[in-house]
Amino acid sequence: MIHPDTELRFINESIGFGVFATKLIPKGTITWILDELDLAYDESYVMSLEPMRRDRLLKYSFRDEKGQYILCWDIARYVNHSFDSALITTPYKFELAARDLYPGDEITDDYGYFNLDVPFECHPEPHSSRTKVMPDDILSYYPEWDRKAADAMQYFNQVEQPLLYLIDPVYQDKVAAIAEGTASLDSILSCYYQRPAPPEL
Repeated sequence: MIHPDTELRFINESIGFGVFATKLIPKGTITWILDELDLAYDESYVMSLEPMRRDRLLKYSFRDEKGQYILCWDIARYVNHSFDSALITTPYKFELAARDLYPGDEITDDYGYFNLDVPFECHPEPHSSRTKVMPDDILSYYPEWDRKAADAMQYFNQVEQPLLYLIDPVYQDKVAAIAEGTASLDSILSCYYQRPAPPEL
């Protein structure tokens, strides 16, 4: 579920739609969280679909650490990529605002932590030498993303958290301890989906 202070807007013909803040969303705010309305599909099911539905599902979903395709039920599926993403993911099935997001700021993710199946060509961005997202980017960039997530978590208890009630009970105590400074954030590397090795011929 995406933060309530967001909306879908058309950007241009090249990019299409994107998600934007409508009010201030302070750094450290849960801005997206997995909830029971999001749909999870096994790879075998996705690949059994006819091309039209399969391709649409693949376009708007991401893969979790188990390899399931997750399709968000709300406008979160329209969050665009940026190498300087507004959000940062965590191992606890939610994403935080990585900086203060003001009305009109676009909500973006780095698709590098979404376990893509194929490389994703990107629009050039200033201050980044990356030009495409690779399926195994998380193996290269997890130290940077871990620092970004830990920095955002420092503000967790200082801001309003309208999506706090949706944290999976499995993670509630750990997240509370991290926010209080009595536990360390687990690495985003745990979100990586290790694809099975192809069968030997």
